[in-house]
Amino acid sequence: MDVILLERVAKLGQMGEIVSVKPGYARNYLLPLGKALRATEANKAKFEDQKAQLEAQNLETRKEAEAFAAKLDGQTFVVIRSASDGGALYGSVSTRDAAEAATAGGFTVDRKQVALAAPIKELGMHEVIVNLHPEVDARITLNVARSPEEAELQAQGRTIQDLAAEEEAAAEFEIQELFDDIGSAGYDDEDPRGPAPSRDDDSNPITDER
Repeated sequence: MDVILLERVAKLGQMGEIVSVKPGYARNYLLPLGKALRATEANKAKFEDQKAQLEAQNLETRKEAEAFAAKLDGQTFVVIRSASDGGALYGSVSTRDAAEAATAGGFTVDRKQVALAAPIKELGMHEVIVNLHPEVDARITLNVARSPEEAELQAQGRTIQDLAAEEEAAAEFEIQELFDDIGSAGYDDEDPRGPAPSRDDDSNPITDER
């Protein structure tokens, strides 16, 4: 199906271009969202009549999006989730979760603006793209952690694997210290004069008469 784009559509074309798309894509996405018109002669004439107005509207909304992107771009938002010690989430972080985290942080973002190639299923720092306008994107980071304390450590560049290794090393150090203390205590209990000499049946010390 041929359609006239009413705005820039990623990987498809710019405003005013006539492009061929699959009928389902046009009916389910482009046409109902007002991103395109069927490329009929009547619609071509309609677009030419409205072209200047559409370009002006696009410019205005792009400026607004750029101003918003300047504030949103580079922001980090914490998402708390349950996960295994290996970092696998019990569930996932979706576009809705990302939008809600940004909105809770003071930025109004709709889930439809969030671009995720796939749901997030691991703890850590994840970069996410937010489409604010056909020509304007912002990049945010989702800090997915099991607790605010863990999120703070991840923000410092430390992974859960690092934390697990540190905890294991600390535990081994404590165990080694415990064994060292036990060994020292046993040494302190020894008589510094050495073991007592053996005695014969008459309770006299056995001496070397040689």
